[in-house]
Amino acid sequence: MKNCTNCKGKMAEKKGKTPDGVTYTYHQCASCGEEILDMKQLHEVANKYRVMKKYRVKISTWGVSKGIRIPKELISRYKFKDEVSLIPEENGLRIAP
Repeated sequence: MKNCTNCKGKMAEKKGKTPDGVTYTYHQCASCGEEILDMKQLHEVANKYRVMKKYRVKISTWGVSKGIRIPKELISRYKFKDEVSLIPEENGLRIAP
């Protein structure tokens, strides 16, 4: 268990979520409430963002509709064929084969 750098109180590991939905762990002091991320925790969050940003695509206009192109790597990984299901969720869409 870590000790707080401000008050020397005990720090407990907690879980949080960024506005983009990326989950992470951090340490919070039970006494003063100070919150910190160590370098390992920070690198884990950065790696999750790198994966998210790797597959950013632009939305194109096709007639009166909008469309996206799914990268070939994802098509292969998830075994998409000619049709997929779009599942509305609270913070976005899920695409299922």
